[in-house]
Amino acid sequence: MKKKHNLLHSEGTSSFFSAIMAIAVGLLFGLVILLISNYKYAFPALITIIKGGFTDGTTGMGQVLYMATPMILTGLSVGFAFKTGLFNIGASGQFTSGAFVAVYIGIKWTFLPPSIHWIVALLGAILAGALWGMVPGILKALANVNEVIASIMMNYIGIYLVNMLIVKTIYDPLKNQTLPIAKSAVIPRGGLDKMFGVNNMNIGIFIAIVVVVIIYIILNKTTFGYELKACGLSPDASKYAGINDKRNIILSMVIAGALAGLGGGLLYLSGSGKYMQVLDILAPEGFNGISVALLGMSNPIGILFAGLFIAHIKVGGYNIQLFNYSTEIIDIIIAVIIYCGAFALMFKNLIYKLTRRNKMEKEEER
Repeated sequence: MKKKHNLLHSEGTSSFFSAIMAIAVGLLFGLVILLISNYKYAFPALITIIKGGFTDGTTGMGQVLYMATPMILTGLSVGFAFKTGLFNIGASGQFTSGAFVAVYIGIKWTFLPPSIHWIVALLGAILAGALWGMVPGILKALANVNEVIASIMMNYIGIYLVNMLIVKTIYDPLKNQTLPIAKSAVIPRGGLDKMFGVNNMNIGIFIAIVVVVIIYIILNKTTFGYELKACGLSPDASKYAGINDKRNIILSMVIAGALAGLGGGLLYLSGSGKYMQVLDILAPEGFNGISVALLGMSNPIGILFAGLFIAHIKVGGYNIQLFNYSTEIIDIIIAVIIYCGAFALMFKNLIYKLTRRNKMEKEEER
């Protein structure tokens, strides 16, 4: 038992330091871009990026929490599927479908009691995301269709279907966006808007944290979570052990889709000028979720902190415009930092092997 505990501790430590290394490499690469663009303000701009939301005090931190909320949910969506051996690249479509249903209920279902209107809207977002994730899950389980291809196709089906439904049901043609949601559908702010000085701040971040804890418990403390991970690690062995792999594949994608759908609902029910627009562009929150999941090593707790960090960096990135850096440069810097998270797994394996080798050498000396 003690050896197993030490092994888990080593894996956790290596995961942490590998993520730190990935972030450091990304920041250094960003510094090179800043130096090439305008060397005079490169170091002050880099410091501003690192300071992130702290630059603007409580207002900046409020923006960080607001931006991090949907990224945490989409990161959980991608990470949960990955833990079960599946690649959910369809978080963007699941996010969009969940957002549409939440907004639709928020606009049309005004007959609901105000106290539960926003709750029903969020439940609708969860259901829509789950259904959208279920399709590639069924195709994978029953027809062995690669879930990456199926989920990518569902992204495009989702965006065009949602655009069509928006125009037919809840469209404001003058602004090319959805109509405003009812006040009763706005997620309660819980005094956080006054605390942080940000109008769009609400209890969504607390909902995201609760979901993180629930997913962590499911994956690490339940038989169901053990079966899901067993199917991901070794489908043949789990099937031999009597685990229903097809059922678990479908359930995994359903849960992943539900998480992404909830993220869409939390973002668009903020009630502070956030509207769905009719654009032929995939929701970036879904792809941010992939980066968050990579940087967080698909661990729910790691995903929570990775989402907060990436939001922190984004807020800091907006502030370097004060040093006359163009928006495109800011996007490149942020993208490089996030992209380096893809190498975190390589760093993790390297650190883990080194620490394990050192321990073995010490044991041999004894």
